[in-house]
Amino acid sequence: QVKLVESGGGLVQPGGHLRLTCAASGFALGDYAVGWFRQAPGKGREGFSCISENDQSTYYADSVQGRFSITRGSVKNTMYLQKNSLTPADQGVDFCGTHIVDCLCWQLSEDVRDCVRGTQVTVSL
Repeated sequence: QVKLVESGGGLVQPGGHLRLTCAASGFALGDYAVGWFRQAPGKGREGFSCISENDQSTYYADSVQGRFSITRGSVKNTMYLQKNSLTPADQGVDFCGTHIVDCLCWQLSEDVRDCVRGTQVTVSL
């Protein structure tokens, strides 16, 4: 079964930091571009960070540029999102995504489901 499990969220004060972890099973996370998205009420899934399949490029939305960092983990099949200098505007639930066509799609799409190829992945929080 293809699965993603996220962890690391919590309550922090403004200015604080968190590190989210996305752990994959059932496939090799390193074979795909991967990213993070958020879905606000009444809106599509908006991608705000992405790292390319070969790790050569990353994308960050303006709202998180300079504060968030996406990396692949030293532990196999994991991905991290380091979130620094958190503000109240960062509140919400972040999801990790995989099987991304490319990070440009993740950047430009109004709903990142349009950027995912093939397999539907089950996400657990």
